[in-house]
Amino acid sequence: MAARDTLYASGIPHTDFVFDEKVVAVFPDMINRSVPGYTTIIAMIGTLAAEYAQPDSRCYDLGCSLGAASLSMRRSITATGCEIIGIDNSPAMVAGCQEVFAAEDGQVPVTVQCEDILNSTIENASIVVMNFTLQFVQPEQRDALMQKIYTGLLPGGLLILSEKIRFEDAVLNDLFIEMHHRFKEQQGYSRLEISRKRAALEKVLIPETIGEHERRIQAAGFKSFDVWFQCFNFASMVAVKAV
Repeated sequence: MAARDTLYASGIPHTDFVFDEKVVAVFPDMINRSVPGYTTIIAMIGTLAAEYAQPDSRCYDLGCSLGAASLSMRRSITATGCEIIGIDNSPAMVAGCQEVFAAEDGQVPVTVQCEDILNSTIENASIVVMNFTLQFVQPEQRDALMQKIYTGLLPGGLLILSEKIRFEDAVLNDLFIEMHHRFKEQQGYSRLEISRKRAALEKVLIPETIGEHERRIQAAGFKSFDVWFQCFNFASMVAVKAV
């Protein structure tokens, strides 16, 4: 049973958010109580992986955290010769993820690597997942990363990109931020916790509009793109590399 997230309940300084040991200890509770639809997104990553994993290919989970997306893929992929590669730059997350897979039986081999995804090699990939990861990459580095992903995907390969999003319309942007805060209150977070967490993430998590994501993805070479899931200011998108 994951520990309950009370990191911002009292006494924590308003420093920038980092994926350290304290966050890792409560991460499953934190993300499930913070991201509306997270459970659905994870489950459908497995469903998509079952459809798009190609034999003798690699399935990447970039910013894998504790491996929820990797685990969903592993339990769903039936194509032969596949391997899953999880990558995260947090040593604490990588250690936790390795513990998860050490205790999990599965036919698809999983490797978890501690490195910056900006420096990672993407090759022979039939699936690349970035589940709430790109938002933590500096905006000026995102185009090159997307181009690397496109180049590393096989023809017919699938990109799954889940992100917190913003809206050009200020009224809608404010509305969905408030709806997200109400969702978090319904999950048991106080307004103080929500405010402190938002301050910690302000300079670390930089959201973009769906239009900005679409332009980047198409500029990289993808022809097929759409949003398959959205709840308030959270969305998951798919793009397919042409055959």
